[in-house]
Amino acid sequence: MRLMVLPCDGIGPEIMGATLDVVRTASAKFDLRLTFEEEISGFDSLKQHGITLRENVLDRARAEFDGVILGTQSHMDYPPVAEGGRNVSAGFRIGLDLYANVRPARSRSFLPNKAPDMDLVIMREATEGFYPDRNMFKGVGEMMPDPDMALSVRKITRHGSMRICREAFKLAMQRKKKVAAIHKANSFLMTDGLFLECFREVAKDYPEVETEELIVDAFAALLVRQPQNYDVVVATNFYGDILSDLASELSGSLGLAGSINANAETGLCCAQAQHGSAPDIAGKNVANPTSLILSAAMMLSWLGEQRGEPKLMEAGRAISDAVDAVIDDPAKRTRDIGGSINTDAFGRFVADHLSAMSLAA
Repeated sequence: MRLMVLPCDGIGPEIMGATLDVVRTASAKFDLRLTFEEEISGFDSLKQHGITLRENVLDRARAEFDGVILGTQSHMDYPPVAEGGRNVSAGFRIGLDLYANVRPARSRSFLPNKAPDMDLVIMREATEGFYPDRNMFKGVGEMMPDPDMALSVRKITRHGSMRICREAFKLAMQRKKKVAAIHKANSFLMTDGLFLECFREVAKDYPEVETEELIVDAFAALLVRQPQNYDVVVATNFYGDILSDLASELSGSLGLAGSINANAETGLCCAQAQHGSAPDIAGKNVANPTSLILSAAMMLSWLGEQRGEPKLMEAGRAISDAVDAVIDDPAKRTRDIGGSINTDAFGRFVADHLSAMSLAA
């Protein structure tokens, strides 16, 4: 199985190095026979090729690889799109049609957190919504008719809403059989109204799943007050982006939050940390690589489930268990969660624990 690796910007190369230590260990332990090929993106690609993400990189990812591990990007610091500053993350989501951004948030009893007993997954639609760099066939969904006026267009489609809702219900069937749809249909009557219409249509196929519809601002408050009440949460792009960061921080740290972008129909998957590139600490070897490590674990599990390959699923679970075992020890934590361990050392701790784990009979 071939994986494309793109370290990208900021702390990306550091957390990617730690992640690859762990994934290579998992490959050897579970006989996954993974191979890795690095591609450049972000500022390195801009310098060499005049653009942060080349189209042929996406073509190769689609045709030649089984999965992608994507590092962090400094998108806010890129030049305009016309000058080569393409959003790398959006490029993969749109270019490979990775519509399902799967973002778990789970509290750990051994780490300080503000949401005891939280264990939920936010299913975020990732290819449309308010994001102007991905919601138009040509051009972008923002415009300035004059210097003192800016307009933005939101796009919600039946196709996009139906398929993210289907993935949410499929996931709920593997968990606690509860799905909450997040919306603002009291204000966005047509766009969120269409999303809710699709949610209700899909729900008819899953009568055993308990459903709830919550206005986004009310859900933000309820997520703080009673996070343990939620299981699978499905949302359009903008809401899902904000709420998943809130949930992850409540669970202990955004640095502990894994994430994948996937398409169940094509079988394509990209692992990507939830957080940004943290340029202020880039090159200092102090970043927490947990998010990208867990994202890679999620990707292996997802690919295993899609392909019916138990070894991949077992490897994904083992990586997640190894991460928990390491951060359970205060002496092995990175700085953001109260420790003093460096990025590369943390990766080695996880890889060593994984290597020492007993295989399931």
